[in-house]
Amino acid sequence: MLINHDTQCALDVLVDLVNTAPDACGQEGLPDLAALRDFVVRHAVSEVGTLTAADLDAVRAVRARFQEVFRAPSTRVAADLVNALVARAGTTPRLTDHDGHEWHLHFFAPGAALADHLAADSGMAVAFIVAGEERDRLRFCEAPGCARVFVDLSRNRSRRYCDSRTCGNRLHVAAYRARRRTAPEQPVRV
Repeated sequence: MLINHDTQCALDVLVDLVNTAPDACGQEGLPDLAALRDFVVRHAVSEVGTLTAADLDAVRAVRARFQEVFRAPSTRVAADLVNALVARAGTTPRLTDHDGHEWHLHFFAPGAALADHLAADSGMAVAFIVAGEERDRLRFCEAPGCARVFVDLSRNRSRRYCDSRTCGNRLHVAAYRARRRTAPEQPVRV
């Protein structure tokens, strides 16, 4: 599957957004406006005005809807959820070359609230995945106790963990130690 740079960026923002949910990270990852502002800055989300408590509530609601997309039992359900998110956001595709970036598409309306911006851009990124019959790339980490999501963009769809350096490595080390504990001692050769 060919994913362009803008779609990849929108998917990265989406994954980070969904992983701020309390059930994914153990606590609320967007506890206040300062955390929401940090999220916007960290992801260089463009065209964001002054954020309010209403924005924080709306972003959390969009986050919950995207969690449903990842949990959807079928492609039909995922498509319906994405369609509702994108429609509610008032998607308005337009070409832009802001801030020194090359021409690219934005799917949110000019002046859109942050939640609508995230729903439109991330919703369209997920729509490309679903339309490409690649919904199985929307995954939950397989590490025990981890509820984080990721989008598996590996060629052979073999990614199993949200982060190979943390969850993946932790499981590999645990498996190695378990094998070492159960392996018979080898005689020392001199």
